[in-house]
Amino acid sequence: MKISAFIATSIDGFIARYNGDIDWLEKANNLLPAGEDCGYARFFNQIDCLVLGRKTFEKVLGFKEWPYGNKSVFVMSKKGIAVPERLSNTVFSTDKSPSALKIELAQKGFSHIYVDGGQVIRSFLSSGLLDEITITRIPVMIHNGISLFNSDDKFSSLSTPDLWFELTESRSWTFGFVQEVWNMKQEENS
Repeated sequence: MKISAFIATSIDGFIARYNGDIDWLEKANNLLPAGEDCGYARFFNQIDCLVLGRKTFEKVLGFKEWPYGNKSVFVMSKKGIAVPERLSNTVFSTDKSPSALKIELAQKGFSHIYVDGGQVIRSFLSSGLLDEITITRIPVMIHNGISLFNSDDKFSSLSTPDLWFELTESRSWTFGFVQEVWNMKQEENS
């Protein structure tokens, strides 16, 4: 089983404003030439289920269209979530830990999981379960907000060993986006 993240950050490392707003990212998407998605469709076609945090799920529910089609989506939440009827066959709430969820999803036959949401990504990282992370830096500084890696949530206080990664791909575009694909080096992290 492979577990991957695909996420955008400002050049100062934020994934959203403190209130969860991604207006800066929506504005940046207007810079993209028609048909350009910076590899997202290729990535999305390789995964067979998603794991989201509750806040990310609630943000995505506000989009015009549900972006995940019929792929199974597991929302990590200790509080539970309200799933709209139209999504009840593909969206499921879970309060399992990343390692327990990985086991459950493997038993269900999933082979490539896409994790999304800052807290979820950090929880899979701190558990040593994230195999690959694609980070696309957007040419804007928003100065404060929710950081991808530096957070005061419970996962940042865990005493985890250093995690080593190998850069497997790096791309840039004339409209200023820079993307890096990092794979966790298992032998360094043992």
